[in-house]
Amino acid sequence: MTRYSRQTRLLAAIDCIIFGFDGQELKVLLIHRAFEPEKGKWSLMGGFIQPDEGFEEAASRILLQLTGLKGVYLEQLHAFGDPARDPIERTVSVAYFALIDIHKYEKQLSEEYHPEWFPIGSIPKLIFDHARIIEMGKEKLRYKAALHPILFELLPEKFTIPQLQSLYEGIYETGLDKRNFSRKVLSTGLLIKLKDKEKTSSKKGAFYYKLDKRRYQAKFQAFLNIIPNAHKLS
Repeated sequence: MTRYSRQTRLLAAIDCIIFGFDGQELKVLLIHRAFEPEKGKWSLMGGFIQPDEGFEEAASRILLQLTGLKGVYLEQLHAFGDPARDPIERTVSVAYFALIDIHKYEKQLSEEYHPEWFPIGSIPKLIFDHARIIEMGKEKLRYKAALHPILFELLPEKFTIPQLQSLYEGIYETGLDKRNFSRKVLSTGLLIKLKDKEKTSSKKGAFYYKLDKRRYQAKFQAFLNIIPNAHKLS
């Protein structure tokens, strides 16, 4: 078999960022690394691509093996190739990210590698360049949240305005005025108010809403005015 001459061996890996929302906070899923170097430290879900795998196949396999999660839609984020990112061998990592409703997948989560959800603002120290990978994932998430109807995939069929506000605040890492947020959201005309209330957070309770999916498909851009300058994010 002919090989390219005078070329240096290069390993290819996958790292998966799983963002999740539990109804109150935006979180990221981490595991304890199972081998050296940095064994036992917090890490993204990662592993090497096998010779007979494509990137997407490897990402799905690695995620299932390390967390038990399957059927999760993964989107390619970026390739990270700093020569010094892995102290053992030159390794290029192709990062993928996903956005899920934590409650929909909590029964799938395996305990073998001790996966744990961390609030987006309280992420522990990570191995290698994984903190940088998450930062880029957060930037991509903000961009998609501003321009695409992805946030409602994280919410249950009926939700409260405070839950929706918590999700936006988590993604953009900023506080939002309660009254102003509610006014802007309701002014879109894309939410349907329900008769029942969520009463675990307060005695008065908050009304549930559901998304008018038919109108939303045509007018989801109405949510762009909720976050100042959200349309400029990239």
